[in-house]
Amino acid sequence: MSRTNFDMLLQAGCHFGHLRRKWNPAMAPYIYTERNGIHIIDLHKTVAKIDEAAEALKQIAKSGKKILFVATKKQTKEIVAEKSASVNMPYVIERWPGGMLTNFPTIRKAVKKMANIDKLMNDGTFSNLSKRELLQISRQRAKLEKNLGSISDLTRLPSALFVIDVMKEAIAVKEANRLGIPVFGIVDTNSDPKNIDFVIPANDDAKDSVETILTACCAAIAEGLEERKVEKADEAAAQAQAEAEAGEEKPKRAARKARKDAE
Repeated sequence: MSRTNFDMLLQAGCHFGHLRRKWNPAMAPYIYTERNGIHIIDLHKTVAKIDEAAEALKQIAKSGKKILFVATKKQTKEIVAEKSASVNMPYVIERWPGGMLTNFPTIRKAVKKMANIDKLMNDGTFSNLSKRELLQISRQRAKLEKNLGSISDLTRLPSALFVIDVMKEAIAVKEANRLGIPVFGIVDTNSDPKNIDFVIPANDDAKDSVETILTACCAAIAEGLEERKVEKADEAAAQAQAEAEAGEEKPKRAARKARKDAE
């Protein structure tokens, strides 16, 4: 069963592309027609591509890996933050920190700096500082939080990138391509789908369009996380049973050995 359907996507305005003169010819396979100078996306293809992407995202989540969501466009920032946080995935919605993937250790250092400031504030180290110095540190902490707070749990490179506007987030896509990290992307008619591993052809400007697609994809991630939890619980139960059986076997073996020795 599909995770979305034609009517659902139509209602969310996923089919509205850009003006014909702004199109990227590489998007031709995903364009259904043109209306009033605007390209209309083939939603049957969008439905199939959402299913394909959702299944892959589910498997990544099931294997315990992280998917990094990227959307710095004003109208989609909040919805991306909300949806990715709901499945406990990291996200970037302020500004893509250049080198975030290709220079990951430096980004990790900045995140650690944030944790250190918190630690020093809590243990009273800063209590003898002047108001001005405290204000400077607080501002630095706030800036770090704004740009990196949402990726503070990302201790290693993500296993995938989910990008809302592949044209606007070209630097992020480039870095992921360089490192061989698969890219999932909502790709509008003015963008190039070439470097995107999982293309979801759709309107990347409208909040409803982005929300509908993200809801389907995040539901798949949630399923993957749930299946991982169940598998882990089953493994733990099986291990506990094996240990219990091994524990019962020990006295039996000892008794057999004692009998043999007595004989």
